[in-house]
Amino acid sequence: MPFYLTRFTYTPATWAKLIKNPEDRRTAARQYIESVGGKLHGFWYALGDHDGYNLWEAPDNVSVAATAMAISAGGALSSFQTTALLTVEETLAAMQKAATITYRPPGSAG
Repeated sequence: MPFYLTRFTYTPATWAKLIKNPEDRRTAARQYIESVGGKLHGFWYALGDHDGYNLWEAPDNVSVAATAMAISAGGALSSFQTTALLTVEETLAAMQKAATITYRPPGSAG
């Protein structure tokens, strides 16, 4: 299954709720991810541009999109961004395939 890295930021209202009633959100994340056939590999909070990150696997992009839509529709986050990750082997295969493509930059003779 493909791997995905998600970055998220809570709204101030969500932080206020979590401060008032601390909750381990890994449990919820695991439930959402497993509901589409995926697997949670890690969940971290961070200092910086995003409040948290998680690493997970999902069967396909449709499952990832469905998860992102459901979580985003909940209103607890001000941002939710997911990046599809490639293995080294997939990247090597992409490099080999890229070598077969003849690219012509815009404005160059054809």
